[in-house]
Amino acid sequence: MGRAGRATALLVALGAVLAVLGAGPAQAAGYRYWSFWEGSGSGWTYATQGPSLVRPDDGAVEGFRFSVSEDSQDSAKPRRAPGFAEICADTPAKDGTKRIALVIDPGTASDAPAGETPPAPRTACARVSPDASAAEALAAVAKPLRYSSDAMLCAITGYPASGCGEQVSGDGHATPAASAPASPAATGSGGSGGGPSAGVLVGIGAVLLLGIAAVVQARRRRG
Repeated sequence: MGRAGRATALLVALGAVLAVLGAGPAQAAGYRYWSFWEGSGSGWTYATQGPSLVRPDDGAVEGFRFSVSEDSQDSAKPRRAPGFAEICADTPAKDGTKRIALVIDPGTASDAPAGETPPAPRTACARVSPDASAAEALAAVAKPLRYSSDAMLCAITGYPASGCGEQVSGDGHATPAASAPASPAATGSGGSGGGPSAGVLVGIGAVLLLGIAAVVQARRRRG
């Protein structure tokens, strides 16, 4: 095989590699998990701490939303606006306690694990001790709760029945080998670090392809 032939073969091989690299990232959709939100007059804010660490004041509104998302930047918010006065209208204040309004949104059918149907979104007003955490307020009104061994919230009122922060592919199917970060709110990313990204590799490959193509063209002109 001549030099031009070898160069052409290399072009074909690099093209195949680039096609594989380019297709890879599109298959990952993110992670399926309960995200935790804090409500205010301006709407919902993704919590920077887990519900077991947050100790809301009387009158606070906390939200939980089940969905598939890559990280906190694209995580779906609860679909109901935070409104303490409405949610806790039938729960009068009581000395020695505090009231926490909760919005629990199990998400849509597209977020649900295979074979499960999300229950309807609901609200609840928890009357708890003054030092109670958001997790304790949730437990007071939405049992049973399920947690993973690393304290990640897996299920509220038994939904979903199984799974916990699993990674899902672009077609909505879970990827058994992967699991979500222990604290998506803290990490801010559902992906893993280390090594160049596929996008960087594609860019390098494209430069190589252009260089080889130029060499082949120059040799043909001289021939």
